[in-house]
Amino acid sequence: MDIADRLRLDVPVAQAGMGGGLAGAELAAAVAAAGGLGTLGLATPKQLRASVDRVRERAPDRAVAVNLLLPFVHRAHVAVCVDAGVDCVVLAFGEKRGLVQHLREAGIFVFVMVGTAAQASAAIRWGADGLIAQGREAGGHLVGTMPALQFLPRALAAAGGRPVLLAGGIADSADTRAALAAGATGVVAGTRFLMTHEANANREYQRRVAKADKTIETNLFGLSWPLRHRVVPNAATRRWCRPDGCAKALPAAISAASRPMAALGYFDAGALLRLQSPARPLFTPLAPLAATPDAWVDRAALYAGETALRIGELTSAARAVADLSPR
Repeated sequence: MDIADRLRLDVPVAQAGMGGGLAGAELAAAVAAAGGLGTLGLATPKQLRASVDRVRERAPDRAVAVNLLLPFVHRAHVAVCVDAGVDCVVLAFGEKRGLVQHLREAGIFVFVMVGTAAQASAAIRWGADGLIAQGREAGGHLVGTMPALQFLPRALAAAGGRPVLLAGGIADSADTRAALAAGATGVVAGTRFLMTHEANANREYQRRVAKADKTIETNLFGLSWPLRHRVVPNAATRRWCRPDGCAKALPAAISAASRPMAALGYFDAGALLRLQSPARPLFTPLAPLAATPDAWVDRAALYAGETALRIGELTSAARAVADLSPR
């Protein structure tokens, strides 16, 4: 399959659909207009539909992709994707009762994000059109369990000729070339696009990423979603994480008990961030957005991959696409 032709791409570069409002229409449209695959992060169904329309207005004749985080997806999210006729959906962290087949029957190209050989094989059995092979060095929430280039051959073997995009450790054109040389069809970058003017991220958050000298893998920001994730350290992690990054017993127990909250689906939980404090062991998965006060970056998840150590500046989304292109 010629994925570039199917998704109208000029370059084999996709932008990660960072949820919680980080990857909105402005970022996805800018990436799409520059020839990459712009991806909308999960939002409320109403917000998602409006964002799809805005991307189409700003980047006509380009593909629109949506990232669906399965723990928080309800039928209304799926209906938006089908009714709006989006070109591509990325399913992450599971599958729900034939959802892959339902989306494919609607003419939507379906990627499934995987981090193990077993997950890759399961995604192909579900009927996925392609895989996103996530390495452990990626930012945000993790299914990856090993370095991306180490995992890639296993994903390729499971894919059986279907396209595989590599995610994790992608910061520049050299990383893209290495991924393509190893057999990937293209790459997915998150932190590189987080560090753009079009990302809906708090500027102090971006400054922390630019100055980061390490990232940690933790489960601290797990209210309703106690899954591993990679972040830049802040006051919250220094207070509530062990030396290995794992959350201490109290916040870990609170997050585990809150897992059923995911059944509520995705909703605008910004008010909960106001209640967070480095002094209290209750932390949602929310990242600080552009409108968030700078002081809140020490109470929120500062998602970033290990490439944060190699990305020290903000740029435009178009420049990021160019810098990631294999040339």
